[in-house]
Amino acid sequence: MMHRRQFLTQSMHGFSGVALAAMLAEYAQSATPRIDPTRPYAPRPTHFTPKAKRVIEIFCSGALSHVDTFDYKPELIKRHGQSLPGNERLVSFQGPNGNLTKPLWDFKPRGQCGKQVSELVPHIGELADELCFFHSLTNRSNTHGPAENFMNTGFVFDGFPSMGAWINYALGSENQNLPAFVAIEDPRGMPQSGPNNWANGFLPAAFQGTPFSSTKPIRFLERPKNITAEEDTAARSALRALETEAQSAFPGDANLAARIASYELAARMQLTVPEAASLRAEPAHIHKLYGADSDDRNRAAFAENCILARRLVERGVRFVQLFNGAYASGGRINWDGHFKLKEQYDVHGRILDQPVAGLLRDLKQRGLLEDTLVVFATEFGRMPMFQAGTYGRDHNPHGFTAWLAGAGVKGGMSYGATDEFGFSAADKVITPHDFHATILHLLGLDHEKLTFYHNGIQRRLTDVHGQVIRDILA
Repeated sequence: MMHRRQFLTQSMHGFSGVALAAMLAEYAQSATPRIDPTRPYAPRPTHFTPKAKRVIEIFCSGALSHVDTFDYKPELIKRHGQSLPGNERLVSFQGPNGNLTKPLWDFKPRGQCGKQVSELVPHIGELADELCFFHSLTNRSNTHGPAENFMNTGFVFDGFPSMGAWINYALGSENQNLPAFVAIEDPRGMPQSGPNNWANGFLPAAFQGTPFSSTKPIRFLERPKNITAEEDTAARSALRALETEAQSAFPGDANLAARIASYELAARMQLTVPEAASLRAEPAHIHKLYGADSDDRNRAAFAENCILARRLVERGVRFVQLFNGAYASGGRINWDGHFKLKEQYDVHGRILDQPVAGLLRDLKQRGLLEDTLVVFATEFGRMPMFQAGTYGRDHNPHGFTAWLAGAGVKGGMSYGATDEFGFSAADKVITPHDFHATILHLLGLDHEKLTFYHNGIQRRLTDVHGQVIRDILA
């Protein structure tokens, strides 16, 4: 026989369990986007009012040297040729380090804010008043592939969704005839971690990035030459009949609906992509602004990719990932300057500088920068000294620079700092999780609520970490 106290206790447990279940259900409903498999790219509400509607991420593959670009260190210049204190205890990626080496380009104050930016990137430097610099970023890996993964997915391992995929999953698209998430590879090749940078991971496949380029926007988009227009139309009609029959036979099949939605998007893209990707419609002064009229083919091609990025966000694409630098090459076609940093960076700087500055100027003059967030990042920095016996700098995940511009961001400011030599983050240390949390916040998304249930865990871009960096919010 159950006593009154036992009954009340067990009842309380039961009621609390019901209450807890209801609370969890309410939380899940608010945290997880509701996806219609027939319309996976339909616009979805934000958690709160956003500052930004879309993102362009410029990613410098190979690890851009912060001490030669945006992180001015007078003490490094003063102590050039001396040994870094504690150098003998350092664990480096490619062998022992030599002595401290000053920046290979002069720094000059830029804009009203007086930010010191190097002569390697003078065009970007002219826009210092628009930029919010993060000087205290860190990474968990000193190896390119895992470090790229961490910067773009929040994890060093393969198999996790990229930031663009998370944003695509959360917000959908403003244009149902174009992909919501586009990845534009460097004209010289694919980045170190390849498709991991734009992968969907465990999110539905609809949310992965679509590789694009200005020369051949989407692979296999054109009708094969051996297929006539009549044959193509007949095949589409037959496919439509099969889809209708399948939907009738298997109502409510989410996988089938998603597959059909993807086919329909591909068909619509055949009509819309050629126009969106056509740069011939752009006037000569725009090509000149970006540097697309350059005799340097690599510079012109990257400039064209930057113009394409603007054209895509202008047409409602939610996230554009724009790569500068290709696969491991000893620094020849990316920013991995181990041995001939000055010689190689002189080339890379000219490719990067004017096109990125042109993109920012173009976005601003069109009014797009007001609700577009521009992200500039790399996987880690480089050492404040040369490698022993070389003319290059080794990998440095201990402290490096990224910047934001545009919607909701304070321009002309710097957040955090490395030590006096630029070796290690020393003030307001931040991780990629903090960086991602801040980007999501600017898009009206709570990084702790944006989740996806996978293998028994409510996964998120920021794992179990991350703090919004509120000091930089306008």
